[in-house]
Amino acid sequence: MGGKSVDSLTAAPPGFAVRPAGDVGLTSTERVLVDVLVDIVSAERVSVDSHFFDDLGADSLLMARFCARVRKRADLLSVSMKDIYRYPTIRTLARSMDTAPTPDRSSVPATVEAGVPGSSRQYVVCGALQLLFFLTYSYLAGLVAALGYGWISAASGVLDLYVRAVLFGGAFVLAVCILPVVAKWVLVGRWKPAQIRVWSLAYVRFWLVETLVRANPLVFLFVGTPLYVLYLKALGAKIGPGVAIFSRNVPVCTDLLTIGAGTVIRREAFFLGYRARSGWIETGSVTLGRGVLIGEKTVLDINTSMSDGAQLGHASALHAGQAVPEGERWHGSPAQPTSVDYLRVAPTRCGPPRRMIFGLLTSLKVLLLYVPLVQGGLYLLLTAVPALAKLPGAGTTATGSRELYLDALVLSLVLFFGAALLGLGLAGVIPRLLNIMIEPAKVYPLYGLHYSLYRTIARLTNRPFFTYLFGDSSYIVHYLRWLGYDLSRVVQTGANFGMEVAQESPSLCFVGSGTMTADGLSIINADFSSSSFRLSPTSIGPRNFLGNHIAYPSGGKTGDNCLLATKVMVPLDGDVREGVGLLGSPCFEIPRSVERDSRFDYMRTGDEFRHRLRAKNRYDLRTMGVFLFVRWLYLFLISVLGLAAVDFYDVFAHVAIGAFFVLSLGVSALYWVLVERCFTAFRPLRPRFCSIYDGYFWWHERLWKVPSVTYFQAFNGTPFKNLFWRLLGVRLGRRVFDNGCIVTERTLVAIGDDCMLNAGSKIQCHSQEDGTFKSDRTTIGAGCTLGVGALVHYGVLTGDGVVLAADSFLMKGEEVPQGAQWGGNPAREIRESQFQLGAWRQ
Repeated sequence: MGGKSVDSLTAAPPGFAVRPAGDVGLTSTERVLVDVLVDIVSAERVSVDSHFFDDLGADSLLMARFCARVRKRADLLSVSMKDIYRYPTIRTLARSMDTAPTPDRSSVPATVEAGVPGSSRQYVVCGALQLLFFLTYSYLAGLVAALGYGWISAASGVLDLYVRAVLFGGAFVLAVCILPVVAKWVLVGRWKPAQIRVWSLAYVRFWLVETLVRANPLVFLFVGTPLYVLYLKALGAKIGPGVAIFSRNVPVCTDLLTIGAGTVIRREAFFLGYRARSGWIETGSVTLGRGVLIGEKTVLDINTSMSDGAQLGHASALHAGQAVPEGERWHGSPAQPTSVDYLRVAPTRCGPPRRMIFGLLTSLKVLLLYVPLVQGGLYLLLTAVPALAKLPGAGTTATGSRELYLDALVLSLVLFFGAALLGLGLAGVIPRLLNIMIEPAKVYPLYGLHYSLYRTIARLTNRPFFTYLFGDSSYIVHYLRWLGYDLSRVVQTGANFGMEVAQESPSLCFVGSGTMTADGLSIINADFSSSSFRLSPTSIGPRNFLGNHIAYPSGGKTGDNCLLATKVMVPLDGDVREGVGLLGSPCFEIPRSVERDSRFDYMRTGDEFRHRLRAKNRYDLRTMGVFLFVRWLYLFLISVLGLAAVDFYDVFAHVAIGAFFVLSLGVSALYWVLVERCFTAFRPLRPRFCSIYDGYFWWHERLWKVPSVTYFQAFNGTPFKNLFWRLLGVRLGRRVFDNGCIVTERTLVAIGDDCMLNAGSKIQCHSQEDGTFKSDRTTIGAGCTLGVGALVHYGVLTGDGVVLAADSFLMKGEEVPQGAQWGGNPAREIRESQFQLGAWRQ
């Protein structure tokens, strides 16, 4: 899964203007810093008054190496990239270091309890038990499916068929929804603050409950409705009336979750109630008072709390131990006080009857529409395909192997291309019709007609299949315009948008001319209270570049010619920023660009640009063809497996269906491994620095687009995830715990023994700013922890035992010493006691 972010490497600049010989008047700190910087930039001498970026032409990668060298010196205080941007000359940086209070090392607690390396025997036993559970679950699912189909196929007419489909489908959905609740109370009882050794028998029980809770159809069908809140209550969460939860990241340790009345939790928020750290699963409380607001792309670590009326802004995080006082507004990672009001829509009447009726109507829609459509479609499929005719009620004509493959071919072609064309048509037509009924800037109550229309628009226009198909090519602008985007006068670059772009209302998305965006852009059009919502236009200025994983809200204070760095928090206060770069959460200004960005400018103008853009368009068309072929071929293989299972239906009906479930998951993972390895010719990638109009970059984009690692998420928290990472080329140590990490360039990553990779974490070994691409290796030492939602960039080297806190951004080129604890966006060395002392209030 590809993505792009900002900055890339440059060659070292030549010598710079200097102070008089002999460094007359320099302090000891200035003299040491000059020596370090001279070595980094390969210059004879530098001036203490020269700006690192504007005068010396340095970039963030070079300065990250400068910070790493400074941290290795015992006679200097530690500096971070944020310090570099805040104090961009030797003189100002040295003055800040000389005047800073000396940290009391005796008051700094050990970062975490040292992680004892896990037992390989426990690791193997855990994997075996997890496999046994999956096989048993698949067998039981096959048994129920076989019995249900046999009963439905005995229907005497269309009405009888519909009634049976509703009854069986409803009972099946209800049973699957109740199973996680029963399993949680039987296997765990009440969650309590505790530590669970990874790969132990206690962990197997934890994993089993976690898997069932997250795989519940309620999560996919009813998130954002009152029924989802009832599900969490059934799991033990203490939730008050009028709570609205829109995040699909399901909390697991629900007994440790307390949510007061009228609280709102927005999309992509993590509030899991546990974290993996240094060999342990640690469970802890998340406590939210009445009327709390949690923004988009946020993380609530364990042992965090927010009092009544508190707010946490977008792209923010509460680290363990942080508590937001009553009525205060905080944002940033880690969060700190702010004056920004993120509750931007007035409440309206939305009482319990309205919520109850909406929940009931949603349930009836699923029961009376979705379930019969699935069951009826399956029945029609079974009667229409000759190879399936031996199933009960479907006919009596058996087929041989040749007919089986022919039927699978026809079936896969019709399903794949029919669904693609239908989905593309619906995405452009239905939302435009529904938008007529929703007035921008008008406040509507939740759980009514307009809310249902909003949900339908968002679901129809956020299909990853199409953004992956068209993304990173010239054709993405046509697709987004088809959805309803206003893109002004498009300055075609061949990569105006990446493969991951989402929105809530395409007709309210406005992007200025010449703007390029990377992957992970989420355009926020909706504002919520616990009883109301409002859609508003969201405008991104012209000539901008947006990096990875950015939530851009309506009213964002950025204008013309801005660079928004990876994971940046878009400002909602102050003057409109123009002609600057923004980095971090909360954001601060950095240079818009540096000297190295002009190296490939000759490819971006004139005849050379037009020639290369045409060549890229032709290449992208072939890539799109390969994308479609590879996914159709995958569906064909699954169809073959399904039809083959039919051959054994009469004798081993439930066994055949269960075996199909097992084989389809295993074949899926192996298929995508083989696809990627074939594209790379079973060779590792090498670090590259080139223009986006270089043929290598087009091939690298194809490597992001065509293979898929989505299926590997099914193996989260198991040893089998490590097996597939190794097959993909990751240099992975022993007993690594991966609970949902994403690795974009697999063969450029090395991960040591006993590392802990939390949900939502990412290792990204590339970046792109405007027209320049850079990739490099990243090495994670043994026993390291990547927190929930943390991102590690390219060129990073960490020592053993490093802990990276939740929602942190470890920037390119950083070197983290052994046993250190880092956190924040951008990440720097931290102490846990800082949170209780309020040292982050700056």
